[in-house]
Formats: sequence, C-alpha cells, structure tokens
Amino acid sequence: MQAGKPILYSYFRSSCSWRVRIALALKGIDYETVPINLIKDGGQQFSKDFQALNPMKQVPALKIDGITIHQSNLSVLKQVEEKFQLTWAQNAIISGFNALEQILQSTAGTYCVGDEVTMADLCLVPQVANAERFKVDCTPYPTISSINKRLLVLEAFQVTHPCRQPDTPTELRA
Repeated sequence: MQAGKPILYSYFRSSCSWRVRIALALKGIDYETVPINLIKDGGQQFSKDFQALNPMKQVPALKIDGITIHQSNLSVLKQVEEKFQLTWAQNAIISGFNALEQILQSTAGTYCVGDEVTMADLCLVPQVANAERFKVDCTPYPTISSINKRLLVLEAFQVTHPCRQPDTPTELRA
C-alpha cells in the first residue's frame, strides 16, 4: 500500500539527484522535493534530522513507500584537496568520456543505447553538465555532445534540470 507521495531529498546541482529526478519524470511519478543545501550552514545533510533519515549524510535520498533509498558521489570530490579539485574532476571526466565516446560508436542510436532512453542516458546528461561546470572541452566528444543535445529537449530532462529546481539560487535559474 502506498504510504503517500514519494519524497526526494535533493540538492539542485547534485548530478545524482538529477538522475533520480529524470527517472521519476520519465516514469510519470509525482513526488515532493525537500531541498537539502550541501553548502549552507556547513551542509544541511549534516543536520540531526537529515542524519536520522540518511546516516550516510548524502543526497539524493528518496523516501518511497516508507523506505529510504540513498546514494551520492560528492563525497569523493570533497576528499580531494580544494586546490586540486578542478584538475581532478577534469581528469576523471575526460577519462570517462574518452572511453564512453568509443563505446557509443557501437551502441548509439538516437540515444546512448539505441533509440529508447535508457539508464545510460540518465547518467550521461548530468555528467555532461558536470563537464561544463568543471570546464571540460567537449569538442573531442561529438557523439556524447549530440546525444546530450537530443536528450535535453525531452520534457523529463528539461523539467528536472538543476536550473529549474526549487532550491536553485536565483542567479542560476533558467
């Protein structure tokens, strides 16, 4: 029995949260968003209330049918000394994109795997946004770039975009 509308504890810029928002939108699942600011007040994910919900202290956390599911990767970047974060992120993204661009040569259709949206696409769009955020030149990745453009016109990707979330700062809103 449904325990009410699902609740997504999310941060607008979190790529992990974005993947969950896309999946919910594609499935037509209506949900409530509870913004968890990862920067404000030293990180709201460290509050006692949020720790009670998610002892991992990470977003996203999806509470659905009384069960809380959680996962994140921002904690990896925070382990890198701040002055090296940009270079580390760029290298990680470039390494992944080099491999993915090659893989897509044999799997891509309209999207990453054929002509239907798959989990690979839900991961691709937030990662391309990370690449843009961390100033990675995407010109060496024409297949990734073209698939990303096709995905971004789909409603599920538009309505879930970080610039359209309730906790998006005014200066970053679309």
